[in-house]
Amino acid sequence: MKNVLKRGALVGVGAFVVLASCTKLEENLNSTATQAQASTFLGATADLNVLIQSCYDGLQIFQNQDGPTSLMENSSDESLVPTRGGDWDDNGVWRVIHNHTWNADHQQVQNVFNGLLGIVFNTTNVLTFTSISTAANKDQIAAEARFIRAFAMFTVLDLYGQVPFRQPGEDLRNPPTVLSGTAAADFILSELTAIRTNLPNSTGVPSAKRATKDAADVLMMKVLLQKGTYANRATPTFAAADMAQVITLATGIMNSGRYSLATNVFDNYARNNDAISTENIFTNENQGSSRGGNVRSSWYKGSHYNQNKSGWNGFTTLADVYDKFEAADQRRGVVYPTGVAGLPNPGNRINAGFLIGQQYNLANDAALNDRRGNPLAFTRTVALQESGANLEVTGIRVNRYPVDYVSSDDQADNDYVFFRYADVVLMRAEAEMRSGNTAAALVNVNNLRTRRGATPLASLTAANMLDERQREFYWDGWRRMDQIRFGTFLAARTLKPNVSDPKFLYFPIPNSALAVNPNLRQNPGY
Repeated sequence: MKNVLKRGALVGVGAFVVLASCTKLEENLNSTATQAQASTFLGATADLNVLIQSCYDGLQIFQNQDGPTSLMENSSDESLVPTRGGDWDDNGVWRVIHNHTWNADHQQVQNVFNGLLGIVFNTTNVLTFTSISTAANKDQIAAEARFIRAFAMFTVLDLYGQVPFRQPGEDLRNPPTVLSGTAAADFILSELTAIRTNLPNSTGVPSAKRATKDAADVLMMKVLLQKGTYANRATPTFAAADMAQVITLATGIMNSGRYSLATNVFDNYARNNDAISTENIFTNENQGSSRGGNVRSSWYKGSHYNQNKSGWNGFTTLADVYDKFEAADQRRGVVYPTGVAGLPNPGNRINAGFLIGQQYNLANDAALNDRRGNPLAFTRTVALQESGANLEVTGIRVNRYPVDYVSSDDQADNDYVFFRYADVVLMRAEAEMRSGNTAAALVNVNNLRTRRGATPLASLTAANMLDERQREFYWDGWRRMDQIRFGTFLAARTLKPNVSDPKFLYFPIPNSALAVNPNLRQNPGY
């Protein structure tokens, strides 16, 4: 049978396949009338809760070490994947992301593009079902689907500058329309405005696993802050009306009483963060030992093979990032409770945040060695291509999510964090700063710093505002956006000695996508 759908499979299409032979499906699915008949049958019987859950599950792509977060973080100044002898070479795919030397044939660039558009496709398909469903919750399900679609479209827009898009029920034989620039941003904002009424009210952290009004407001804030970069990537400007709306939305959430800055920032990422976080506004649910995404890669990708738990010994951060933290700033690293009798951490070793220096067995505090018998002591220095006796230990490692020692290796219980209350605070501060109210912005920044154990800033500049966002959100997937917005993404930095070509402000449209959609255009320079 020919692949008549091209971009993914229709959600629930399997129910239709059992009614007809493969040949019959091939002959008739291209007919708009047949699509409508199939959708009517499926829509009348579809379980909307199952369909929307599959869309939430699609967001698990963000938890993968080679997903959208990799393109956002490894292209920035705070994450890299050095090649260690023969480990982590993969034909140089990781190095070119950090070096800004990727091209349109890069497999990760292609996979992320396709994966995100799969979310857009599936959520749009759910809207076909909700439009004809008689279920009592169809309006809420439709609003949640449009929220997830808006989030995926925002990510595609920011990475690639263009977003292929279909309206529900469109003829699949026709290539999708492509939205780009501020037109795409305005569409996403209009979607978030339209769905807000039908999204459930937020009740604080317990409701963070599903889209809510607060989640929509946070996404709207992010689009408004980033919108200037879609008009002009190299020299963005920020409209006063957009900044005013960010401040209004943030103030509503801050005054709601539903959230507060956590006593320990790592509670927001812990295995039981769905119960103890006071900040999380939108998360992706994981259930230890049973279901969820690859959140374990958060620690696996950097931890050494001999640590508890054993890892892949890949990703590191740079000393430039580590040195931005004061010693008392809890965000730099803490001793985080494991909750496991067999791993009591008798030496009170830092096990959440940045891992640097000698590492220890958390069960008996014995000093660990690498596989060559050398002390397992992570160094400040690191190169993109490592060789020599110490290649296993170079680079400071990061445990953003405290290790789940309770669940099996295949599934961890830490819910993946997209939106936090701290981001609302700092987005409001940034909008205030860009609106000329630096005094109000400084108050919000210092309230956050005080909660984290850091010394209040004496003044606020664009540079230390960007640094504060890095201290609060390192490895969360926002750094590339932040650097583009503040104009530092192309700059020379450690392990990238030259200013990058402006073309690297966008990732290229994969050649495979250009081949099937004539409405796409390759980004300049590729």
